[in-house]
Amino acid sequence: MTGRLDGKVALITGGASGLGEASVRLFVEEGARVIIADLQNERGEALAAEFGEAAIYQHVDVTQESDIAGAVDLAVAHFGRLDCTFNNAGIVGAVGPIDEIPIEEYDFTVSILLRGVFLGMKHSARVMKLQGHGSILSCSSVAGLIGGLGPHVYTAAKAALIGLTRNVASELIHHGIRVNCIAPGNIATPMIAGMVTGDPDDVERIAVALDSGSPIKNRGGRARDIAHAALYLASDDAAFVSGHTLVVDAGITTGSSHTPTSIFDSHSPLVREAGQRGIPTS
Repeated sequence: MTGRLDGKVALITGGASGLGEASVRLFVEEGARVIIADLQNERGEALAAEFGEAAIYQHVDVTQESDIAGAVDLAVAHFGRLDCTFNNAGIVGAVGPIDEIPIEEYDFTVSILLRGVFLGMKHSARVMKLQGHGSILSCSSVAGLIGGLGPHVYTAAKAALIGLTRNVASELIHHGIRVNCIAPGNIATPMIAGMVTGDPDDVERIAVALDSGSPIKNRGGRARDIAHAALYLASDDAAFVSGHTLVVDAGITTGSSHTPTSIFDSHSPLVREAGQRGIPTS
C-alpha cells in the first residue's frame, strides 16, 4: 500500500463484483473510503463488512436517477466529500443480429450502459463543482473503439461513452474536475463468465482461457488490471490527465494477437516499386 488515495472518498457503481469489486479493494488498500453501489445486496454488504468504517454498501439501480443522487448524497453526508466516482456498472445486454434485437432490449441496455453513466456524471458534478475538484471515471470497452468485438448495442453505448467523456471533460476541467474513461480488453470477470459458461462465479475457468489466448504470453486480463488503471486516474498522479480513454487490453487494439505476425518473423530487403527489393545502388 502506498496511500495514493489517502483522505479521498470514492463512489463505485457495480462495486459488489468483477471490476468494481477489484477497484473497491484496491481503493481501500490505497487509503480511500468507498461507497459500494450495486444491486447485489448480499455481495455488497459482505464486501463492505470486510472494510469496517472504510466502506458502505448502498443499494443502487443506475437506471434510477434518485438512486444515483442518493448514493452521491450518502458519500457527502457520511464521509463529508466526494473525490472520485467510478461509473463501472454494466451488463452485456442485448445480443443478436441487428434485424432481430427487440427495441425493449435495446432501451434497457442503453439505460444501464449510457444513461446510468450520464446520471453518475450529472450528480457527481453537482457536488464536485462546489468542492472545486474531483475525478469522474467511466468504464468503456475496446468494443467502443473497434468493430466486431461486442454486441451491437453494447458497442454503440461504449463508443458513445467515450464521446460523452470527452465532452463533459471539456466543460468540467474549468471547475477542477477531471473526466476520463477506461477501455478494458478481455478481462476475466463474472460478466464474461456468465456469458461464456453460464455461471458468473466460474471466473477461474475464464481466466485460464484468457491466459492461453492473450498477446502477452500466459497472461490474460484480470479485474485488478482495470482497478489499477482506475487508481491511476483517480489519484493525483493523473492530475494533468482529462478527456482521456485509457486502453487496457494487452495491445489488442494495436493489432496484437496471441500468434506472432509473419511480417515480424525475419528480415528481408525492403520492397520498392514494381516489386523490386533492396535499396537502389545507383
